[in-house]
Amino acid sequence: MMAELYAVRMDVALPPDLDPAARADLLAREKAYSQEWQRSGHWKSIRRCVGEYANLSIFEVEGNAQLHEILWGLPLLAYTTITVTPLAQHPSDIAAG
Repeated sequence: MMAELYAVRMDVALPPDLDPAARADLLAREKAYSQEWQRSGHWKSIRRCVGEYANLSIFEVEGNAQLHEILWGLPLLAYTTITVTPLAQHPSDIAAG
């Protein structure tokens, strides 16, 4: 199966009254989890959306099922709104050769 690309926007809304220790633990687990997937090569890029508690990430996975598995494993999932956009090669992309 050929790898597929997805753009994924994640908007995070942590409760303002979340215990500071629980918040720190949750953020540390989220960072470790995302970096594990980045090292695997499946989470190709992560960028902060300026002025927002949000990011835009590029995933290269074997399909919908693998992306679903990755996203559902996010420690911050309960506080995150996720928008997934499948990507295809653009005919005007000079990098495509």
